[in-house]
Amino acid sequence: MPVSLGFIIVATPAAAIETCRFIEAKPEREACYHRQEQELAAKRKPDPPITRANESKTFDQLQQMRRDDEEVYRSIRGICTGC
Repeated sequence: MPVSLGFIIVATPAAAIETCRFIEAKPEREACYHRQEQELAAKRKPDPPITRANESKTFDQLQQMRRDDEEVYRSIRGICTGC
């Protein structure tokens, strides 16, 4: 039983694509295809373009990370000065 359960878990994404084919009612089948298209479009959605505000925000975050790193390095140097 665990083998078939593992197969189902692995095959689920691929099987989801094929399930629309077997829906007999045309409106339901088309709705299924439409949902799949929306899911694929959401996965392929491009990253937002980089703007000045985003660059500034990222730069500020990097500066804060560097300040934090410097503080950690100073504390580490203070721990083992005579090693």
